[in-house]
Amino acid sequence: MNYAHKDDHSHAAASKKEVRCAVRFPLSLQAFLSSDQEESKALTRNVSASGVLLELHDPLEVGQGIDFSIRMPGDVLGAPADVMVRCHGRVVRCFLSQGQYQAAATIDDYRFAER
Repeated sequence: MNYAHKDDHSHAAASKKEVRCAVRFPLSLQAFLSSDQEESKALTRNVSASGVLLELHDPLEVGQGIDFSIRMPGDVLGAPADVMVRCHGRVVRCFLSQGQYQAAATIDDYRFAER
């Protein structure tokens, strides 16, 4: 696997225009990535209606599908209690920053989990 360091990534990003359609909120929330084999923990760095930036210990493959859950605080949503949101998306980039992998993923589909 070849993952770009942040400095290498910025050069590549300059060569193609990136379009962001949603406002990103700098939320640091526990996230749980799940696959057929295992579940791993991550931490969000920012969240928008269309994507999320995750900080994790192991790299993810660009283009791979990803299922993850985020517990959204009720006070952020204006709800009386925390809400678990289950999301499906795909990894659009992954890079190493300060010893941690950062993976940006789309949120293509989501649903609120029942309590």
